[in-house]
Amino acid sequence: MRKHYTAAFKAQVVLELLKEEKTVSQISAEYGVHFTMLHKWKKTATEKLASVFEDEEKKSSTILIKQHEKETEELYSRIGKLSTQLEWLQKKSGINVE
Repeated sequence: MRKHYTAAFKAQVVLELLKEEKTVSQISAEYGVHFTMLHKWKKTATEKLASVFEDEEKKSSTILIKQHEKETEELYSRIGKLSTQLEWLQKKSGINVE
């Protein structure tokens, strides 16, 4: 039966590996994970490390775009309401301003 490890567990073990305070054999024994799996996790983590920061940048820009779209939508809605009110007032007062 294969063991399944959580992402948090893998991250914790990889951090231990990266600290280099203990040997791979010591960490393997401590966490009960075969050393080849530890090497695989470390390789995956180091290869994907840059994408962590890219995702952060994408997330920030996505949030800004969504905020801008929401503000634009609210402003167009407000313009529509004000235009309707202006037309109504002009009609009721008999004043045509163009």
